[in-house]
Amino acid sequence: MLTQELRQSVSDITELNQLKSALNHLPAVDAGDYIAELPAGRRAIAFRLLNKAQAIDVFEYLPPEVQEELINSLQDVQVCQIVEAMEPDDRAALFDELPAGVVKRLLLQLSPEQRQATATILGYPEGTAGRVMTTEYVGLRQGLTVGEALSKIRRSDGDKESIYYAYVTDDSRKLVRVVSLRQLLFSLPEALIKDIASERVIKVRTESPKEEVAQLMKRYDLIALPVVDREDRLVGIVTIDDVIDILEEEATEDIQKLAGVSGGDEGALSPPQVTLTKRLPWLLGVMALYIGAASAIAPFQAVIAHVPVLAVIMPIFSNTGGTVGIQALTVTIRGLGVGEVTPLDTPKILRKEILAGLGTALCLGVTLILLSLIWTAPQERWVGFVAGLVMAMNVLVAVTLGTLLPMAFKRLKLDPALISGPLLTTLLDAVGFMLFLSIISFSLNVLHLQP
Repeated sequence: MLTQELRQSVSDITELNQLKSALNHLPAVDAGDYIAELPAGRRAIAFRLLNKAQAIDVFEYLPPEVQEELINSLQDVQVCQIVEAMEPDDRAALFDELPAGVVKRLLLQLSPEQRQATATILGYPEGTAGRVMTTEYVGLRQGLTVGEALSKIRRSDGDKESIYYAYVTDDSRKLVRVVSLRQLLFSLPEALIKDIASERVIKVRTESPKEEVAQLMKRYDLIALPVVDREDRLVGIVTIDDVIDILEEEATEDIQKLAGVSGGDEGALSPPQVTLTKRLPWLLGVMALYIGAASAIAPFQAVIAHVPVLAVIMPIFSNTGGTVGIQALTVTIRGLGVGEVTPLDTPKILRKEILAGLGTALCLGVTLILLSLIWTAPQERWVGFVAGLVMAMNVLVAVTLGTLLPMAFKRLKLDPALISGPLLTTLLDAVGFMLFLSIISFSLNVLHLQP
């Protein structure tokens, strides 16, 4: 990790030869972080100080916008060498971020083999296993012996992204077995691959969602997962580093969507205009929702004026109910996201939430009653009991909606994280305020209770 102390020590170097030595001795990811944080005019200078091998490694760790900037500033020969040496899946991810004209130019400069590998990956829809896989894998024929297999791996597979598993195919390239490097190393050289390889192969299809890939690899503790086409032919593998990126991306997206950030991909150091475009649409939408909630309150202005203590009670009532709803919503979305639960588990989850909600409702309702008794005059104390009752009811509504809404979205094949926290809290405010003020109004006008 590029610590602040290390970053400062590199930044203090003013002599280019010393800086070149420092950057080439840093881990590639740390050198990438350092270059990415430099002013735009200095990035290309620092990148040119890297030797060829270090430059290829560092380039893959740079943010897409910095990669594009360097492609435009470096000579075509340098760019071609770097892009040619990238892993096919990383190259495809880079091309996703570049303008179409630049991608076309870079594709023409690739070797036929790498051009075909990249085109294959780019041909699959975004968000699928085919789009995040690499075509660099160790493949073996089942008729080989262990000795022949190890010789083949040493001779032609040294540059593969992952060699910990070898995938055994038949003459039609159909995936039939898998064997680990450990099994190969500790088997007799004359043993046949088909005798030591496992027929129990965990695999995904090219069109499988990338979230499913991550869940399978997590469930079975895999460091690579084979990807097959509709005819069961092996076309690539997804490696553990890609899965870590998928999980980070999904977690970031879900967290930001829950907070109402459009797209779910705003970075902490994003430019102000990006922050504005990501947040403002949701804020305007939430404002529109709050107008709806305010419209529910508007008919009761006379009631609020008649019972001023309502202005003190209502914010507590609103914020607490919204927080309860977000807690249930977050736990449910997380369970769906990691594959812990499915919509079929809705009755069990709802029962658990309601049972816990009953205890929460009782505690919060009693607390609000006690607070209201402190703030209200003796003739207004009935208002506190109404507030406590409605608080308890609102808590039960909150846990119910926080469970059922994401489950319904999942069943409809929509992203449950689309149900943001602001959306749920606004809905609860409208329902709670309407119920609370309606009961207060009924008590004043029909039961003739005095404020």
